[in-house]
Parts: sequence; structure tokens; C-alpha cells
Amino acid sequence: MDTAVIVDAMRTPSGRGKPGGQLSHLHPVELLAHTLRALVDRTGIDPGAIDDVIGGCLSQVGRQSVNITRNAVLAAGFPDTVPGTTVDRQCGSSQQATAFAAQGVMAGAYDVVIACGVESMSQNPINSATLGLDPFGPSIGERYPGGLVGQGISAELIAARWGLDRSTLDEYAARSHRLAAASTHSADIVAVGDATTDETIRPGTTVEGLAGLAPAFRDDAMAARFPEIDWRITAGNSSPLTDGASAVLIMSERRATELGLTPRARFHSFAVTGSDPIEMLTGVIPVTRRILDRTGLGIDDIDSYEVNEAFACVPLAWQHEFGSDPERLNPRGGAIALGHPLGSSGTRLLTTLLGTLEQTGGRYGLQTMCEGGGMANATIIERL
Repeated sequence: MDTAVIVDAMRTPSGRGKPGGQLSHLHPVELLAHTLRALVDRTGIDPGAIDDVIGGCLSQVGRQSVNITRNAVLAAGFPDTVPGTTVDRQCGSSQQATAFAAQGVMAGAYDVVIACGVESMSQNPINSATLGLDPFGPSIGERYPGGLVGQGISAELIAARWGLDRSTLDEYAARSHRLAAASTHSADIVAVGDATTDETIRPGTTVEGLAGLAPAFRDDAMAARFPEIDWRITAGNSSPLTDGASAVLIMSERRATELGLTPRARFHSFAVTGSDPIEMLTGVIPVTRRILDRTGLGIDDIDSYEVNEAFACVPLAWQHEFGSDPERLNPRGGAIALGHPLGSSGTRLLTTLLGTLEQTGGRYGLQTMCEGGGMANATIIERL
């Protein structure tokens, strides 16, 4: 079996996912194409040597439809012999794209492959794919009386189940902004025109300021259905709407050596699981158990953990279950500060994790991502 290695990884700065955000004027195909070109330019690889480009995107409608990854490959100026395909595993789409890419290398199907992701939430809001439509059908309604719920309700259920009060959630959110503002992300970021830094980081965020925000997801119907909810989830302790793209160059170790490239890390292991689609954000817990069981590693063997901050309650519940070192959890800030551009977040987390291991000299890094519909991915990499 070939060893799959990471040669390079990069991302755009985050942009506020609303009109007027620093990336909102860009067509999402151009945003991803810019990132693909930058990755090839920085590594010096011949784009004609790329066997495939696998991208993640959640809202595959409008400007993000018709296989946005293939369109970005062509827009990037790659030879038309380079194929591309687009994956939807909700928020974990580009993390799943990375797993497919690395597993293809390990199986011998690829020598050189790019995993990537993009989301323009300013142009494709999170529910735009289902506006006015029923994506579930009657059988799901019969299986889950009352119907499935939005992720904000799931976050409220997690906060209630793990006893995470409002001040704890807000303290974690303020920590995310504080750590992100104090960290150096420039090596991760490819500038997009004048956009060179993350627009979503708010260095002045305080617990006191966050305390003034109203709950974002309360309505009378949900309050009646879930009386255990105390309504603690706000815009401040949730990830913001975000525009962004990211990409990772993956090769067999043999091909990297042939090309004179120095791998930065290797892929160690992968796991994916389903979870309760009502409490859909809890999948990060069983998928972490699964990947640790498969590898024989303990949580203390992992030097850094990236647990996506879709909402503050997700990494906090994860940390409670594993008793993990809080200093190793999202140590450069997470999605609450750095943004959550949905289909791009998996490769963004991987870019951040790789940078953290290199800065600290750590060996193993774990990333895990909760996903809509009740799923989660986990990936362990080993710094080289």
C-alpha cells in the first residue's frame, strides 16, 4: 500500500458570508480556481500531472451547481485532461474529499490528487438548496415524528444534555476569537486581491459583549417540542456565515520523492460514522472513539485536535467526553472566529492543523467535523 502524504495546504482568508463581505463579489468558481492556481504555483507541480481534483461543496445550486470542482479546474487553467468531481457530506464535504483523495493514493489509483472545498454563503445561503422544497420525503417523517430539525436546535439540545450554560458557551466563543487574533495564520493563507486576513475574527470580543445577544433559534413550536431547552445558542457562540476556499496537494510518497518535493505530513487513519439526526452534531464523539480504537492511539497521544466549532457546544461536549487537554483543542482559534465556509471547512481545518503541528513540533493531529443529517468524519495525520 502506498503512503499518502500532504505536500502543501492553503486557504483563502475568510470573508463574511453576506453582501459586502470581502469575498462576496467573487463567483465561487473563481474563488476555488484562485486557490487551485496558488497551490500549483507554490509547489511548482505541473498541473497536467494531477490525476484528479476532488472538491467539497454543500449548497450545490445556482453558481455552485453543475460540478463546481470541474468548473474550477477549467477556470484555473489546468489542462482539460484533469478531471474534477464534487462531494456532499454536508459540513464535512472537503474532509470527505480529502479522505477519498488520500485513500485513492493508498490504493494505487492516484499518484497526485488535490482535495479542496469552497462555499460562498453570501451567494448561496445555507438553506438555498431546499428553498420551498421537501428534501426528506414521507418515510423520514414517519421515522422521526415531528420531523428533523435545524442545526441550531441540535446545538441547543447538546447544550442542555451536557449542562453547558450560557456563560460557558460565551467564554469559549471569546476564547476562539482571542486565540485566532493572537495566532499567525499568514503561512496558511493565499491572498485574494486585497483580502489577506480573516474578516471574521473579532479581537475585541468579550464575554460581557456576547452576553447581550439574544438566542438565535428560539420559536414557539420548537419551545413546545423541546421543553428541556433553555435557549442559550446565539450568533456570538455560533460560527458565522462565511465565504472561503481551501485546497490540499496529496501524493504518494514515492511520487513526491521523484518530483523532489518534501512532504509535510502523512495520512495516518480515517473514520466516518452516522449519528442521531436530531442531535446531529454529536457524531464527533463516536467517530473519535472509532478512529482511536482502530489505531490503538489514546487521546493523550494526539498533540493537537481540531474539532470544528460549528457551535461552541460541540467542542465543549467532545472535550467533556474525552477529558482532553484544553490547551490542545483548537489552539489557533476555530470556526467561531475563523469562519465556517461549509464545503471548504474540512480542508481549512486540515490546513490549520498542519500549521499547528509544524509550529509546535507535535507528531499526531486529529481533526473531526460534525455534519448535517447526523454524521461525522475523523482524520489523523502525522507530521513528517
